[in-house]
Amino acid sequence: MIRIAALAPVPTLVTPRLRLVPLGPEHLEPTWASLQDAEHLRLTGTRAAFTREQVLAHLERVAGDDERGDWAITHADDGRYLGEVVLNDLNPDDRAMNVRIALAPGEPGRGYGTEAMTAVLDHAFGAVGLHRVSLDVFAFNPRAQRSYEKVGFVVEGRQRDTLLWDGEWTDSVLMGVLATDPRPTLRG
Repeated sequence: MIRIAALAPVPTLVTPRLRLVPLGPEHLEPTWASLQDAEHLRLTGTRAAFTREQVLAHLERVAGDDERGDWAITHADDGRYLGEVVLNDLNPDDRAMNVRIALAPGEPGRGYGTEAMTAVLDHAFGAVGLHRVSLDVFAFNPRAQRSYEKVGFVVEGRQRDTLLWDGEWTDSVLMGVLATDPRPTLRG
């Protein structure tokens, strides 16, 4: 049975190195900075230009949405913003959601994404009661795909030519993990 109440209010999730705290207006500056980084925009396929006011309105809106979970990934020692991870697109009938993660510029390659995703999957399958979590990743991002595979995602398919970026087409790799799949966990 799905427990939507486990999404609101968004709980703080703690790992050995991270604290995943509810994403909100207090994260405007690092969110804004990420949206100014060309590589961040490419990895997320973000073409739109946003104003600071639009970003603030988004952060205020997601903080109050009780059918999704938006977390700021912060370092446990110093509270430094490392990125964000989001469970969204709730399908209660099929006990399924989508997940996406974006690390702040300069943060990939330290295992933070893998650790944060493990915590979110623990929450999704344990507290929320989901059966399935899915995502898609652009084919030009094999580092992210390897990270997703480490936490239990499996490749389920490929959509061809889903993103045209700087005149080059790239595919999307579709991935999913089920509550019944073997995967690492942070729970004891």
